[in-house]
Amino acid sequence: MLLDLQKLSRNFGSVQALRDVTLRLETGTIGLVGNNGAGKSTLLKILLGLLPPSSGTGTILGCDIRQTGLQLRGRIGYMPEAAATVPLLKGGEYVALSGDLYGMPFRDARRRAHEVLNYCGLGELRYRRLDEYSAGNLQRLKLAAALVHDPELLLLDEPTNGLDPAGRMSMLHLLEDLIAETGKSLILCTHLLKDVERLCKQVVVLHQGTIAKSGPIEEMTRAAENRYEVHWRDVSSDFLPRFRGSGGQVLHQEEPSEALVALPENWQPKQLFELAAQCGTVITRLREDDEDLERLFMRLTAKETKGTQELTA
Repeated sequence: MLLDLQKLSRNFGSVQALRDVTLRLETGTIGLVGNNGAGKSTLLKILLGLLPPSSGTGTILGCDIRQTGLQLRGRIGYMPEAAATVPLLKGGEYVALSGDLYGMPFRDARRRAHEVLNYCGLGELRYRRLDEYSAGNLQRLKLAAALVHDPELLLLDEPTNGLDPAGRMSMLHLLEDLIAETGKSLILCTHLLKDVERLCKQVVVLHQGTIAKSGPIEEMTRAAENRYEVHWRDVSSDFLPRFRGSGGQVLHQEEPSEALVALPENWQPKQLFELAAQCGTVITRLREDDEDLERLFMRLTAKETKGTQELTA
């Protein structure tokens, strides 16, 4: 078991950043996604032991997150979203310093610094000052610093943040190779859902400080039986109410004449067309739903936001 959290919460004064987070994750590659302010970075810092939870319990790599921050230091590599660099240092010095902070012996840290800089494609820049690095090279440098002590688990906070398309592709290729070659567990915190689909097997959707959904991406996005995307025209006010009255569900709707629906049990698509004809509505498109991660995320967060608004109204 990689991670086991039970009713974990974190408050900052009157602001509740995380609320009753319960989560169990097996080892592997995990995407942590959510809108700005969802609590992603707060959760990562709690897992690192940098922030204590306000309430709740949990373990990571078998260690209690409340008591074992120093023990975890040598087992987890962290790539922060912020620059977190010292401009006057050279690349090799910076990565070696990271090794020191992770608890490595002095000589081992310097030897490993050269190895991981080569691995991350920065071997020729190891003696260059960090204020001379490009944005893409700084991201690679932060990854090298997270890898220097050969951790069991990598926590990556927005690793492609601020990169142009070419730099983003280069970073994704590097991470793909790293996963394939080392088999390390990884938690990728990002708002770029395509990056998660490309790199991760599992996903956690965090919304307004709570877990909206978690699980294997393949299972969460596969086509659901009797679930369809339907478009129509000549809208009748009776169409959707009668559909619901027949046992159907409207799972998501943004436009007046488009919806994601789940047909009633034992219905076939022809029965939806028959109901539409009875209501004077013409169905113009019907497609079996096969969500990608972006559509799943938008559906989950829209549903959660609506529920919150209803509770506070």
